[in-house]
Amino acid sequence: MPYVLVRHKVADYNTWKQGFDENSAARKGHGSRGGQILRNANDPSEHLVLFEVDDLEKARQWLQSEDLRQAMQQHGVVDEPDMYFLEEIEHLAM
Repeated sequence: MPYVLVRHKVADYNTWKQGFDENSAARKGHGSRGGQILRNANDPSEHLVLFEVDDLEKARQWLQSEDLRQAMQQHGVVDEPDMYFLEEIEHLAM
């Protein structure tokens, strides 16, 4: 399963989350299967979003698009996001 991890800081979580929710159709259209939103326990403005995706190249095109960049700025992303395109090599069971 391929994954995408996005790390960025936001000015206000509720404002950012509203924009994130409004963008759900675009995410789905670019192969997102859902994921998780995580917050840095030491810096509440820093968020990580881990997406399961169908296709890394499709996800890369979406995440590097000017439309998404503008939406992120409009909804309070205050730094340059870090984006990681990941492939699972092993699932660890406990």
